[in-house]
Amino acid sequence: MSPARSGAPDAAIVLVCNGPGELTTWVRPLAQRLHRELAMRPLDAQSPMALRLVLVPCPNATGSEHRVAQDMGLFERILPAARFWWLLLRPRRYGPWPARGVVVFLGGDQFWTVLLSARLGYRHITYAEWVARWPRWNDRIAVMGSAAADRLSARWQPRCQVVGDLMADLSESARSDQPLPEGEWLALMPGSKRAKLQVGMPFLLETADRLAGLRPGCRFLLPVAPTTSVQELLAYAGAANPIAAFYGSGEPQLLQGAEGPQLCTPAGTRIHLVEQQPAHGVLSQCRLALTTVGANTAELGALGVPMIVLVPTQHLHVMQAWDGGLGILARLPILRWLLGAALTAWRMRHHGFLAWPNISAGRGVVPERVGAITPAQIAEEAADWLAHPERLEGMRDDLRSLRGQPGAVAALAGMVRELLPPAERAL
Repeated sequence: MSPARSGAPDAAIVLVCNGPGELTTWVRPLAQRLHRELAMRPLDAQSPMALRLVLVPCPNATGSEHRVAQDMGLFERILPAARFWWLLLRPRRYGPWPARGVVVFLGGDQFWTVLLSARLGYRHITYAEWVARWPRWNDRIAVMGSAAADRLSARWQPRCQVVGDLMADLSESARSDQPLPEGEWLALMPGSKRAKLQVGMPFLLETADRLAGLRPGCRFLLPVAPTTSVQELLAYAGAANPIAAFYGSGEPQLLQGAEGPQLCTPAGTRIHLVEQQPAHGVLSQCRLALTTVGANTAELGALGVPMIVLVPTQHLHVMQAWDGGLGILARLPILRWLLGAALTAWRMRHHGFLAWPNISAGRGVVPERVGAITPAQIAEEAADWLAHPERLEGMRDDLRSLRGQPGAVAALAGMVRELLPPAERAL
């Protein structure tokens, strides 16, 4: 083996991100693609170019993003969000930075990448789903579709290229070498943040118990989000979580079986825990998913997995810690007591949606259940969907039609390469 190249790299690609959803669905695929096309550190220790990750401040982050990114093994250096401001003030405090490079926005506030690219003197590209906010300070703009492109004035159109939805490529990488055992598999996705897990874990455990009674052949899996752990899930499902007392499933036990770790409820319902990341292969084999709002809905939509999106509003003191519009409504001194009615009225008047497939389509592709919903209601609805596979297939077809064509990751990687100096572009 040749000795590793010493000293600072000659050029760097810096990916900028804010949260766990973007890390899994945007950052990881692009980083993997760039490593396939270019020789870069850390995978090629002798390369004159490095791939780095900078995490930016975000109220919706979990604080575990740095660990999750380290586990990927794709970055020569990772700067946690807590050090972002010091990075802007004194970049060399965190080691030498090459004179040449490209900053790529992949989540968070787009202005942070404007500041970072200006401070480092690097070229700058933004990936925008709906709007590119700072076109003047972008060398290139990659957009998901024509909606974002059409918002740019004619002056900035030459800098813009429609690459498609980065998540459309998930279906191409979701083929699993380990097919699930036979059964009617259903995914439980309670979220990855404390406020959602507090409600989601006990709610979904009781739902699973009830659904198992309605459809004895149903089998359950729960992907363990990279920002949480099995032990944390147990804590949220047990007596340590006061909200668990409102639900009838009881405290589950952790079992180690031939198929991996499982949660077993007192009623005997077994839920297979999937710790493999990403869990796209097993998720794509599920007939239905029960999920909270957030990045889960975009990920499931990209995989073409039918879903029921759940927003139980009966635990207002917890919902005040949620992100986005739901958290804002829950914190309002008047509306928080009428949150379910307020959300329903808002959705009816403004045709507002909470799940990403519905937002993208502008119509109700997947059912959203908002209000003081119960596990019994959701179990009955899930059983009805499972009893009518033709309806599930219709939802799956709708999701596939929204997904778009694969190739966005390759197109974005090509745009990044175009901004590199000619010598590094050819590595």
